[in-house]
Amino acid sequence: MFRLFRGLSRWQRNAFLASLLSWSLDALDFFLLIFCIPAIAAEFHVAVSSVAEAVFLTLAFRPLGALLFGAIADRYGRKPTLILNIVCYSAAELGCAFAPSLHSLLILRALFGVAMGGVWGVGAALTFETLPSDGRGVFSGILQEGYAIGYLLAAGAFGLAFHWVGWRGLFLLGAAPLLLVPFVQRGVAESPVWLKARALRIAQLRGTEQSGVARRGMAARMGGWLGQMRIYAPTFLFLIVLMTAFTSFSHGTQDIYPTFLQKGMHFGPGVVGLIGVIYNVGSLAGGFVFGSLSERWGRKRAIIAAALLSIPIAPLFAFGQSALALGVGAFLMQFMVQGAWGVVPAYLTELSPGPVRAILPGLAYQLGNLLTSRNLVVQTRLAERLGSYPVVLAGTVVIVAVALAAVTALGRESRGIELEAT
Repeated sequence: MFRLFRGLSRWQRNAFLASLLSWSLDALDFFLLIFCIPAIAAEFHVAVSSVAEAVFLTLAFRPLGALLFGAIADRYGRKPTLILNIVCYSAAELGCAFAPSLHSLLILRALFGVAMGGVWGVGAALTFETLPSDGRGVFSGILQEGYAIGYLLAAGAFGLAFHWVGWRGLFLLGAAPLLLVPFVQRGVAESPVWLKARALRIAQLRGTEQSGVARRGMAARMGGWLGQMRIYAPTFLFLIVLMTAFTSFSHGTQDIYPTFLQKGMHFGPGVVGLIGVIYNVGSLAGGFVFGSLSERWGRKRAIIAAALLSIPIAPLFAFGQSALALGVGAFLMQFMVQGAWGVVPAYLTELSPGPVRAILPGLAYQLGNLLTSRNLVVQTRLAERLGSYPVVLAGTVVIVAVALAAVTALGRESRGIELEAT
């Protein structure tokens, strides 16, 4: 890993760091809400499942952000779009700290979802169009674990600061990503692949490029996003189904877990925060390990292995009777969940054609989120009705792990391909 980093130029390292940090801080803002759901429900005198609607709205509006910011990135460049994304999601998170009612909070979380929806696709395009193909799986694993880093930071902030500042104080922390803007503005260069594509587009408009491949690329750009989706419909549909399985795997095991620890196990903020830190360390390790293994095994085998290995861990993850047992189970579970996810940035980027590389992976990812956006609402209502969080958690793991492995097996292998502008 260190050899790969040392081999990068300054601009390549900065592009990777900008994408990693923007995704990490975006995830921090998302997961602060996850930890604060019981407290928000208590302040507004509503059921936990009512506050869970805020998570649904965030996930439901993310496809709109992926479409909007992805289209902007394909037209105007990855770098300025990433900056705009950071400013938008930070502002929405800051507004949540001052929400006077649950209704206003729900509106703000929907706006946050729009902003959050663009970050992953734009950042992944900037990263993998800038980095060399050698070691792409390793960088993919690390980049995706920005999500786990954000979750870890949220867990630490909740455990250390919630007692003193409450949920509103934690949301004030959500403005911190604004500090990243000067670094991106001054230290990050535009994607060389995007610059090449822009030059090609200009040449095509002048009638200097007449090849079939060039015309195909030009049609995708000039026909609007509907035309792009028609051209690449088979790939797009597969990615939507794949990401529906992936988002069910992650959100189904992560979003309800802090509520389970608080409402089901009656642990306090300190214990909940500590367990959150522990299982996110597992996430980080899993993403790196399986991202690296995907360079040897291939993308598909790494994803399938991680998904299926989560099934025997489900009993300890859901039915552990002590903080220690649940901490170990959650560590192992998220090692596998984020292990599978660690392959995603490279895999989706490799499967996506150049003309729509900023919009197609991110939009497919967020449409997967949309299709699974009511997971937390359904899980909390089932747990309230059954009186058992563990049954809901374990059942979720088994179903979605099998589904993810099956869908992945239908896809094609993409390890080692070169990324082109068209």
